[in-house]
Amino acid sequence: MPTEKKKQLLNGAVQERDFFQDVMDVVRQIPKGRVTSYGAIARYIGAARSARIVGYCMNNSHASLPPVPAHRVVNSSGLLTGKHHFATPTRMENLLKKEGVKVKDDQVVDFKKKFWDPLRELDL
Repeated sequence: MPTEKKKQLLNGAVQERDFFQDVMDVVRQIPKGRVTSYGAIARYIGAARSARIVGYCMNNSHASLPPVPAHRVVNSSGLLTGKHHFATPTRMENLLKKEGVKVKDDQVVDFKKKFWDPLRELDL
């Protein structure tokens, strides 16, 4: 899938933005032991209605360098909806558990406590 490029006005100059790269940049900043959602990432990068596209980006993130902690991105209810895009069906859960995130029945336990909102945590 080709990356989607957008133009952005920054200090009076039009610059191209790479949607895929913007998503990867946000995901790389999610702290260990925390999770965020596709929608939260979309809102942060100014594309609130593009949560599904963020999901497509995550599906293709495994080959990105530097590495992207895609296991920290879940749906808005804390479900591990992207688990099928990992090497094994349990890989996403195992990576989260290694970081101290409890998962039960493919859902993050204490999702609200573990939730990391880039709009609150990162400078715009």
